[in-house]
Amino acid sequence: DDPIKQYDAAEFYSLGLGDYFCISSINGSGTGELLDDIVEKLPDTQEDTRPDIPHVAIIGRPNVGKSSLLNALIGEERHIVTPLAGTTRDAIGTRYTKFGYDFYFVDTAGLRKKEKVTDNLEFYSVLRSIRAVEQADVCILLLDAREGIESQDMNILYLAIKNNKGIVICVNKWDLIEDKHTNSARDFETKLREKMAPFNDVPIIFTSVIEKQRIQKVMEKTQDVYNNRSRKIPTSKLNEVMLEAVERYHPPAVKGKLIKIKYVTQLPTPFPSFAFFCSNSKYVKDSYKRYLENKIRETYDFEGVPIRIFMREK
Repeated sequence: DDPIKQYDAAEFYSLGLGDYFCISSINGSGTGELLDDIVEKLPDTQEDTRPDIPHVAIIGRPNVGKSSLLNALIGEERHIVTPLAGTTRDAIGTRYTKFGYDFYFVDTAGLRKKEKVTDNLEFYSVLRSIRAVEQADVCILLLDAREGIESQDMNILYLAIKNNKGIVICVNKWDLIEDKHTNSARDFETKLREKMAPFNDVPIIFTSVIEKQRIQKVMEKTQDVYNNRSRKIPTSKLNEVMLEAVERYHPPAVKGKLIKIKYVTQLPTPFPSFAFFCSNSKYVKDSYKRYLENKIRETYDFEGVPIRIFMREK
């Protein structure tokens, strides 16, 4: 901040450290020149070089076995695994090319409730995990069989649904459940689907990462869900099915306003979305949209994939 001391700063040259900058962090003087020099020395930015293959994010609460699952999938102890929650701090990418599959897996940091995130490092780890979800095609949601599905699991599931991602649910540590009986898995799955409603058309796999039980099934379902998310239905076949469903159950009139659906088309989005062109579109209720979605799911395989229904005025 002292102009006279700026002249004295020339003595720093005698140290042989190269260029120096006189700055003030209080009033910001001199920081412009410093930033210009930093930017000039930065390497040229490169375009996103991620491979053009299915991107799969492994998500879940801390210490449910995400890193262990990825290690089991790739057959290497590449990701650090400890009994302590929060070992993974960054979203780490790994390419998988075995048994005819080609995936880009991303192991993410565990996602805790916002009020439990206590330090800056964990905060930025959570942000990177959320970004990994946003960039993924399919998310593998890992649950701890001993704890069932908790509110934070549902929050993570809704994050994937909100971003229109394909979803595979893995119930890990199934080998640690004591006193299992013939219907244990079915009862667990029934309760899980009840909590997930109305979006419960999702594959659920009971695994043990440590024992490597049904790991291959995870791969199969991940590929299936990716294919379902990319599925395109010919407009003619779509209208044949859906207009018949509309004739069977017309949208109820609202305030004397009749709603007549003319036709439907699939939109050119990365995820399944359908536009129904009709009169008085703003009066179509969510319950009727769910009816249309259920009919689409009954006819075509969209397991594990959120479907978006849009009503457009015609």
